[in-house]
Amino acid sequence: MTSTWRVRGRMLSTERPLVMGIVNVTPDSFSDGGLLRSLDDAVARGEALVAEGADILDVGGESTRPHAEAVPLEEELRRTIPLLRELARRIPEVPLSIDTVKSDVARAAIDAGAQIVNDVSGLRLDPAMARTCAEHDVGVVLMHSRGSVQEMASYTHAEYEGDPMDDVLDELQERVTHALSQGIDARNIAVDPGLGFSKRSEHSLRVLALLERLVVWGYPVVVGASRKRFIGELSGVRDAGGRMYGSVGAAVAAFERGARILRVHDVAATRQALNVADAVRRAAMDVVAR
Repeated sequence: MTSTWRVRGRMLSTERPLVMGIVNVTPDSFSDGGLLRSLDDAVARGEALVAEGADILDVGGESTRPHAEAVPLEEELRRTIPLLRELARRIPEVPLSIDTVKSDVARAAIDAGAQIVNDVSGLRLDPAMARTCAEHDVGVVLMHSRGSVQEMASYTHAEYEGDPMDDVLDELQERVTHALSQGIDARNIAVDPGLGFSKRSEHSLRVLALLERLVVWGYPVVVGASRKRFIGELSGVRDAGGRMYGSVGAAVAAFERGARILRVHDVAATRQALNVADAVRRAAMDVVAR
C-alpha cells in the first residue's frame, strides 16, 4: 500500500489517516443541505472543520441524493468557486478538493486553488474530465458508481448477481485504466468503493468488509460512509444528522481494513477515534517488530 498521494505536485502522507471534511454548499444534500446560506457561513464551516482536525476540505455544489435535481453549470460555479478561492486564500496549507462531475467546474475550481478533483462518476459522465485532471496534475478520486448523478445514490442500478465486491472491483478497475490512458499520473490516483452508491445496505457492508481487496491495488483508498442510509438502517437512526456515532464506527472499520482517507461530516469525533485506532495499530506493529 502506498504511503503518499500526489496532488498537484504536493505529496500528502498517508502514514496516518487523513480526514476529508465535507463542505456542501447545496440546498438539497441528504444530510446538511441548506445549512450554509452564505459565503461567510461556508468559509466559517471550512475553517471550523480544519480546527477540528480536517486534513483536506471537499467542497461540493451538486447533491447526489436520490432523485436530486440536476444543477446547471453556472449555478454550480456560483456555489463553489468563490468559496474555494476564499478558502485557498485563508488556509493555503490545507489541500482543497472539488466534488464535481463537470470538467468546466473542475477547471475553474483548480484555477481557484483546488488541488484534488473528487469525481463521484469515476470520470464516466464528462468525456473531458480525465484530460482536464491530467493537464493540471491534480489528485483524482475515482469512485465506483453507476448511472447518472440523479440515479447513483438510489437503488436504480443496485443489482449484483454474485459477490458485489467482484463487480465493484471490475468496474473500478475500468475507471483506473481509463484515467491512466488519458495521462493521469498513477501517483495522483485515489480510489473509493462508493459505499451507498448503487448499493443496498448489504452491498455496502460486503464491500466494506472486503476492503482489503481494493487496498492491495496500491492506491490510497478513500471511504465515505458518513451519515449514509446503511448507517441509519444499522443503527435505527432515521435522521441523517443523528448518525455520527455509527459513522465514526464505519470510519474506524474502514481504517482498520486499510482505508487511509476518510470523507466525513463529523470531523472532531472521527479525528479523535482515528487517532486512537492509529495509535493501537502502531503499538501492534511495534510488538511484531520486537
